[in-house]
Formats: sequence, C-alpha cells, structure tokens
Amino acid sequence: MLLTHILADLNYTSDTPAEKLGRINIADIVYDSRKAVPGTMFICLIGAVSDGHNYAEGAYQSGCRVFLVQRKLELPADAVQILVEDTRTSMALASAALFEYPARSLLIIGVTGTKGKTTVASLVADILSEGGINTAYIGTTGILINGVRTPTVNTTPESYELHKAFRKMVESGVSCCVMEVSSQAVYMRRITGIHFHIGVFTNLSPDHIGGVEHPTFEHYMSCKAELFKQCRYGIFNADDSHFTDMVKNARSINTTFGLEANGVRDISARDMRPWKRGNLLGERFICKSVLGESEIELRMPGEFNVYNALAAIAVAQRMGIRESVIKSALAKATVRGRFEIVDALPDAVTIIDYAHNAVSMRAALETIRKYQPKRLVVLFGSVGGRTQLRRGELGEIAATMADFCIITSDNPNFEPPEDIIHDIEESVAATSCPYVTFVDRREAVRYAIGHALAGDCILFAGKGHEQYQLIEGEYCHYDEREEILAAAAAVRAAVNQ
Repeated sequence: MLLTHILADLNYTSDTPAEKLGRINIADIVYDSRKAVPGTMFICLIGAVSDGHNYAEGAYQSGCRVFLVQRKLELPADAVQILVEDTRTSMALASAALFEYPARSLLIIGVTGTKGKTTVASLVADILSEGGINTAYIGTTGILINGVRTPTVNTTPESYELHKAFRKMVESGVSCCVMEVSSQAVYMRRITGIHFHIGVFTNLSPDHIGGVEHPTFEHYMSCKAELFKQCRYGIFNADDSHFTDMVKNARSINTTFGLEANGVRDISARDMRPWKRGNLLGERFICKSVLGESEIELRMPGEFNVYNALAAIAVAQRMGIRESVIKSALAKATVRGRFEIVDALPDAVTIIDYAHNAVSMRAALETIRKYQPKRLVVLFGSVGGRTQLRRGELGEIAATMADFCIITSDNPNFEPPEDIIHDIEESVAATSCPYVTFVDRREAVRYAIGHALAGDCILFAGKGHEQYQLIEGEYCHYDEREEILAAAAAVRAAVNQ
C-alpha cells in the first residue's frame, strides 16, 4: 500500500519530498523493532517503561527505512522520518487505513467499567449470536471469531492489532463486534478513530491507580468516560455512584439500567431470588422495560450478575433481539472464569472466579454465603513481585468469611511461592479458620476436590480465565477447569474401584 494512503488521516511533516513519499510502498506497520524488515514502517511508541525511539536504529539495521516519530532521530540519510505530535494516535489512524477501514463495516459495541466488562461483553455476544447476528468478541479472554479463540496480551489490544482483527472479522462474515474497552486503551489511544454503535458503562471504583497506570482516580474516570464521546448509543448503570460523572459529557443517545428499588430506570430488575439445583447456582428476577415485564433466569449467582444481565438486555433490545431469544441465551450463558460453575461433583458446587483482590474476594464470598452451603471452602493465592499489601487483606477476608482455606500459588513469577504463601498464612493463622497450604496449585486443587463434602461450595479464586501459571518468567500451561475436572474424574475412578 502506498505510504501516502496510510498517512492520509494524519497531520505530519517530513523532510522527504512529497513526490518521493507518494512512490513509497509499505507492506506492513510494526511497533516492535524485532519485527522490522524491509518494506515495513516502524512506529516509535512511547510507553510507561520504554521508548520506541531508542529502538529505531535496530529497526534500520533490519532493513526498515520508514519511521513514524515524535522527535527527529539521527538516522542515515535514506531513512524517511514522518514527524507527528503523538505516535499512538497516529498508529491508530494509520492502522485503520492500512487494513482499509474495516471498523466501518462492523457494528462495534464497547463495554467499559471497573468490574463486569468481561461478563457483559460475553453475555452480549451470546445473545446476539443466538439472535442470528454473527458477533465476534475482543477482551480479556482473547479474540473470538466464529468460535475460534485467539489469545491477546491486553484486555483491549493495541490499535494495530484491533484493526487487523476487524479486517479478519469482515472477511469472516462477522457483522458485529463486542469488545471490552479498558481505561488504558483510551489512555494509550488504542480506540482513536473508532465509531462505536453502542457503549456500555458497568460501574466504577478505584483501580489501576498509580505506578505506570493512571496518576489519579479522576484521570482513570475521565478515560472511562471518553468512550461515550465516540458512541451513537450509551447504556449506563444509573445505580453507580459515578453515573453522573460518566454521563455528563457523553455525546450518545442514552439508556439507563438498575434496580427498580433505586428509582426510575429505562430497564430495571426487581424480585431477585437465588436458586439452586444440584450443583448449580443462579439468580431469577423480573426485568421491566418499555417492552413490558419478563422473568429472567441466570445460571450465574449474585446481584452483580443481575446488573451484568441488565446491561446485556439493554444492548440486545437496542439491537432488536426478541425477548424469547434474550431469555433463552441468558438462561444457559456462562462466562469463562467469571463465577463459572463447573459441573464436576454431583453433590458439591465448584466455582472458578478471577477474584484476586480484597474487593472481589469479599463480593464472591458474600454471594456464595447467600446459598447457605454446608461449608464454604476457598482456594486462593496471590501473584508474585507486586502484591505484598494485598496478601494480608486476601487472607483476612478469606479466613473471616470462609469455613476452610486452601492457600496456594497464583503466578509467583520470580518470587518464591513459599514467601507469598507465608505472607497470606500470617493473616489466616491469626483467625480461627482452619487451613492448609500447597506450593503446587495442582495439588491444592486435587486436595480440594478429594476432600469435598456433600453440600460444600468450593471457590477457586484468582486464576479465572487464565490458562497459565507464570513461574520464573515462563508461562506454563495451567487451566483451572481442566484440573478440577481431572481431579473429579480421579475421585470417581477411586470410588468405582
């Protein structure tokens, strides 16, 4: 593709004459110098810990001759430098052009908020797909196109990866994409230039503040709110304390959702009732909207999942999905690693959840308590290298709210897992809650399943959707669901001997 076509939407300057720029062909865009080859344009991104300008010389040595920069570099004379104000914004616009603007051929639905993004996006994708709309997903659990899932590094990938995925979706017959939009994605300009058909706000609480992320909560909140300047329709949780902050500068046509008891909402829930059948848990509620009232059953427990369902219903109604389809899809929907109930034991409930901090752990345990299990058992750990303060909080909450704790590993990386477990154990030992420790998480899972009692509910917390253990810098395959099912199969085999 001609370089001038890729640069068509950018404001830039260059010492290279325009007529020469108009003759340069670009095969691809790269922002990792290790991928630079002849025919590529290297974009110098400035990150929290590294600056792509420092790697331009290496890209040149690999044969790259075109560079998108924020400051002029000392490169040989045959290097073409395209100077822009912000290379991140420019990469988003250039990537859209490179892949021939695939987002324009899709109805894109963005979901933002502190909690619930993955669940809401997954529910929306399930409902729309059942309603006959070929819908793809981008988010924490990867990129899903026509049933094929590809892992991603970030909740919202870099702009180049986004537009590359959009192009694949269009070529695969996809007409709608529902994607999680993280605050970092907005901050790092990954969604610049994308028009969202619908934007969804789930909730907001302090998170990702400090260090290399957001400098303040206000900055974090403003990044979340930016999404709704790029949406045709906005769907907002009106029960959230930051609803007004999120909606005040929105340029969208807005719909609200929440609990009927909290006031007038466009879509609301009342008469919430937990249900339990065998080793399954869920919620029932009455949903009220302009289309009338209907009873919704979820195979996911907790009030927070009622909110998630309301958001998904609001999107589905906006997309014209029939009520019968919405009810059917929600009744059987599960979300990988998000209060995911695994059908492993006949007389005990096993739940996988991503709960990995004090707030999410407390919410998960409080939800399970409502179902009055014979014992509430929680298996958990904490990641290595950066969560020392979190460990004591996790241990205290687990020991206070559960009947039995199994303390184990969770992505220790380069920190000895024994040290992490010891930090957690100190707070658990200060209570009367019984506990055991296992360095090997697989052994911990086998212990949990092997010692389960009828009526137990076992929460496997921390790993959620992840399919790896990060150990000494290596991503080792580990799937909590696989381990639970394997341990349950071993228990059945032992009983049948």
